Amino acid sequence: MSSQQVPHRRLGSAGPDVSVLALGSWHTYDRMDFGDAVKMVRHAVDSGVNMFDVAVYGIPGIHPPVFTDVLFSAIVRAAGIARDEYLLSAKLWLEGYPQHSMRDQLTNALFRAGVDHADVAVLGDIRSDDLDLKALAEDLAALEREGLLGCWGVNNWSATAIRTIREHALAAGSPGPQLAQLKYSPCRRSIPDGEPFAAVFAEGVSLQASDVLEGGILAGKSGETRQIGRDPGDIRPRIQEAAQGIAALAAELDTTPAQLCIAFTLTHPSTSTVLFGSTSMQQLKDNIAALDLLDSVGAEELRSLLDPFWVDRDIVDPEGP
Repeated sequence: MSSQQVPHRRLGSAGPDVSVLALGSWHTYDRMDFGDAVKMVRHAVDSGVNMFDVAVYGIPGIHPPVFTDVLFSAIVRAAGIARDEYLLSAKLWLEGYPQHSMRDQLTNALFRAGVDHADVAVLGDIRSDDLDLKALAEDLAALEREGLLGCWGVNNWSATAIRTIREHALAAGSPGPQLAQLKYSPCRRSIPDGEPFAAVFAEGVSLQASDVLEGGILAGKSGETRQIGRDPGDIRPRIQEAAQGIAALAAELDTTPAQLCIAFTLTHPSTSTVLFGSTSMQQLKDNIAALDLLDSVGAEELRSLLDPFWVDRDIVDPEGP
C-alpha cells in the first residue's frame, strides 16, 4: 500500500496543476454509505488528490436521474474540505445544444454541486454532423471570461474535431481545449497511442485517461451488474479474455490487475490525470499504490509487458470517433 503523495502535473498548456489520479462520480457516491464516502474523499485530498469529476447525469425519459454530484457537495462539506483544496471537473453535454445552452448546463451543474465556478468542464461526445464548433468555442470562451469556467476539454472526440475547435477557440480569445478524455487501458490503445492524437498532444492538449478498468472487467469483475460506457470496435468480449492474462501478469508482479492498468495509463507521456471511480477506502488506497508499481517496474517495461493485451490494435481508427 502506497504511502507516497499523489504528484501533480500541468493540465494542458494553460490549465491548473492536477493530481495524476482523479476521482470520478458516475454512480460512485450514490453506491456508498455517506460516512464512508466522507472518509474516502477526505483521505483522497490528504493524499494529494485534487481533481474530482462531478458531472450531472440522467436524461429525462431515457436514463434515470443520478444524484452523485449532489451527494459530493454534501460530502465535501462534511469532510471539512475548502473549495480551494480541490478542482471540480463538470460535464457539458452536446445533446440538444444550442437549445440547451452551455451556460444553462453549467449554472445548473454548479448549483447542484454547491459551488460558484468549475475549474474544468469536459464536453461530451459529438453525436451529430451539424455541430457548430465555432459557436461552441465562442460560448465556452464567454464562460471563461466571466469566471464561471476555468478551462475545458472534450470527451472521446476525433483528433480533427479537437484541432478544429481549438482554432476557433484561439480566435475567440480562449486557450482552447486543455484535455482530451479518452478511453485508455492496456486493451484500448489505438486512439491515444496513434499518430493523429500525437499531433493533438503536441499542440499542448493533455490526455485524461478514462475507462481504464473497462467498468471493472480489467479489475476482475464481470461487468454484468453495472452500467459500462460504449464499446468502440465491439471488442469487449476480447477484453474479457485479455483480463485473464492481465490478472496472471499482475500476480507475477505481486500487484493487482487494477494497479497494473492504472500504472500503464501513466506511462503515456501526455497523461496529466487518470480518472477512476472508487467506492471504498481500500479501493482508493490500492489504486494510489499503482504509483509504487510504476516506480518499481518503470514505464518502458510496463508497456512492453502489457503489449500482448492491446486488443483494439488495427480495429479502431486512431483518428477517433
